[in-house]
This record gives sequence, C-alpha cells and structure tokens, in this order.
Amino acid sequence: MTSATPDGDGQPSKHLVRAGAHIMCSDDEPEPSKHRRHVEPWLSALLQAEHLNLLIGSGFTTAVAKAASGPAVDLSPLCFQASHADAIQAAASSSAERIGRGSANFEDQVRSMMELNAGLRVLVAGADTAVVAQERRKWAAALLDEWSTELDKSLSTFLKNILSTERHVHAALTGEHAHPEHLRRMVAGFLLPFSSRVASRERTHVFTTNYDRLVEYASDLLGVRIIDRFVGSLAPVFQSSRLGIDLHYNPPGIRGEPRYLEGVVHLTKLHGSVDWRSTDGPSGRREVQRALLPFGAADDHPSLPTSPSDQLLIYPNAAKDVETLEFPYAELFRDFSAAVCQPNAVILTYGYGFGDDHINRVLRDMLSIPSTHMVIISYHSDCRLRAFLNTAGRDAQVTLLVGPHFGDLNTLVENYLPKPAIDRTTWRMIDLLNRRTPPAASRRDPAPQADDKPMEDSE
Repeated sequence: MTSATPDGDGQPSKHLVRAGAHIMCSDDEPEPSKHRRHVEPWLSALLQAEHLNLLIGSGFTTAVAKAASGPAVDLSPLCFQASHADAIQAAASSSAERIGRGSANFEDQVRSMMELNAGLRVLVAGADTAVVAQERRKWAAALLDEWSTELDKSLSTFLKNILSTERHVHAALTGEHAHPEHLRRMVAGFLLPFSSRVASRERTHVFTTNYDRLVEYASDLLGVRIIDRFVGSLAPVFQSSRLGIDLHYNPPGIRGEPRYLEGVVHLTKLHGSVDWRSTDGPSGRREVQRALLPFGAADDHPSLPTSPSDQLLIYPNAAKDVETLEFPYAELFRDFSAAVCQPNAVILTYGYGFGDDHINRVLRDMLSIPSTHMVIISYHSDCRLRAFLNTAGRDAQVTLLVGPHFGDLNTLVENYLPKPAIDRTTWRMIDLLNRRTPPAASRRDPAPQADDKPMEDSE
C-alpha cells in the first residue's frame, strides 16, 4: 500500500473505503463486520437526500449474469475482414486513448464505422460531374456498401449477445436455476433501497448506460413502476416534452386529495436500448419507438431489426460533445444534467467505468456544487477512476467503496446497502428511543462533594 486513496501517487491498494471519517485501504480481504457499522449508516443518510440519483453501468449486468451462471455482455473488439480494417482499428484506438479509456473496445469500433460511413455518404452524394468525381463516387459507394454490411453484421452479433445474457438472467429469475430465490433477493436488495423512498420525497432517477433491459425486467418483478419519456401502449413513442409526470392515487373514501404512489422511479437509458427503433411515424417523420421485443427474445424474433445500422438506436460512449446533439441523445443527457446538477443532490454509481467523457463532465459539474455528494462503488480501481477523481478534486464530496469485496453485488447487498427507506417503523422506533433514553450526563453517578469523605475502618 503506497497511497491512501486511488487518486494519490503510486500504486493504489486493492480495497478502499472512504465513507465520511471512516477511511481504510488494504490489499487484504476486508471484514464486513468491521466496516458495516460505518458504511451502512453513512449510506442510509445519503439515500435520504432531497434529490437521489442512481447511475448503473455494465458492471451491474455482469454481476447479475455471473450470479445467474450466464455470459456477460461481450464488449471486446472484433476483427474485421473489410477493406481498410486497420484504419478503423487505429481510429478506435485513438478515440479510446484520447479520452483516457485505455484500449479500444467494441463501442469504439462501432463509432469509427459510423463516422466512416457518414463521410462516405457525403462523397456519394456529391454533385460534381467530372470524370474524376464520378470515379470517386463509385469507389465511395462500393466502400460504403462494404462497411454498411460489416456494421450490420457486427451490430447483429452484439444484439444477439445481449439477448443471450437476458435469456440466462430470465431463466435464473423465473426458477430455472439452482437458487432462484437468492438471485431475486440480491436484485431486490439492490434496487428497492432506491425505489422505496417515501412518496413525499422526490422520485429516484435511475440512469443507465446499458443496452439490455435488466433494470426494466427486475422492476417488473418487484412491482416498481417506471416513468420514462415513452408514451403509448402498443408502440410507445419517445416524447421530447418534460412535463414532470408522476403517479398518484385516491385513498378510499377521500376525494380531491390524491397522494403520491409509492414504488415509482424515473428511468433514463443514456446510450439507448436494444428495443429502441428509428421508424417512420404516422406523420411521415422519423420517430423513436420502443419495439415489442420480449426480455431474452430468441435470435430469430420478428421484432429484431433487419438493418440494425439504420433502425437500432444505440449510442456508443461519447468521445466528443457534438455526438450528443442528435435526437433523442440530447434529450437524454438534458434529463441527466437537470437531475444531477442541482443543490442537495446525491448520485450513487455502481458498475460504471467512467469511460464516457460526456457523463464524466456532467458529474464533475455536479461536484462543483458544494451541497452535492457522489458515491462510487467499483469493482476495480483503474486509471479511469483515478483520472476522474484527480480532475474533480472534490474528495470531501465523494464516498468510495472500491475493490472486489465492495464491488461484489451480493456482498454489497448483504452488508452495506441500507434496507428500503420506506420502513417508517424503524424511524419511529429510533425517535421513541431518543425521547425515552435520558441524556448521558444524567445517567452518570453524581460527582463526590467536597465534604464527602471516604469511610474509615473503625479500630
């Protein structure tokens, strides 16, 4: 151990805890009983914040898939057979290195292919009638067709990998697993502390960079209602308006006094989803629809797009802000910044690797507000996490639970995450105990007076 924090100099420790005044860094396996009495009350207090947000990365899906004995979503880079494949790989590596993400992955390759195809379309659409220009358009059209096919093939493979992970999780959660109740308790123990806030408080806003539907599926199993920007039943359509929609109910026998419904969260999928489609709406304009794709659908399901590059709406990690100007990407990040960058806001991140430059910038802007706080739960202490902490420079506003012990979802749920905050009985019990227990000073024995003398033995 050469540094107490992952943003210090030297090699960071394997495990790190920084929760208020409780700080620990060690390469040894932590003892839950030693840290729980510090971490759980600290997280319980933070989860009572006025504005609570949860940012879920791919680590959440990986943890659940591992517990379900299924494959995680594979983001490793692919090998291409098309022309100029080395240029695509070089562009992907340069993009990843530029924002400090390390080696390039599948998302970097997809972005590079999209940029190449966009440039080739410009050449194909040229109006120059010269012979040289015509030859250039012919060459660009052939290359565009080749790389469009390569992109469709890559996205189809990626889509099937996601559905394979969903199928394993679905089988595990519905009973086709050795211990389905354990997996259900683990998922419930993670989501319910955020979705069970008292209804009078602002709803928890859940943000995720994942393309799968694990959060939605788990919410359905737990009875958690989700509010997002989609409107409709048969073919939900993404809406740009932000109306502050919420859910209420009328208590029996009381009219005109609606109350907030409990167990409601807002959900924003920052990078899109496997069931988002760009289609022509009734008005003839392009719109974003949510396809009727079941969770863990078969690879030949009719709702799968035939041309993923034209229909499937997924947005790889942004390398520059200009990529976030597209619809509906701009609306998604507007929701993110509006929910996070406000006083008395708290955001907890789990499984997020700090590989999206736009998300990192919003998080740094949030920490510039003194009353905000950030909780980072990470399986690894890699260079991206350390770079973010160094750039943010707000150690007092950041709680850290870093390492394989704290990043393990089952260990986190069993030992450190607070129980659902809707348990008012606990708060009433604490209040009653505080009222009935006399102050510490009154419980002490009275101090001896000056004229008091110890009894002496009689002779």
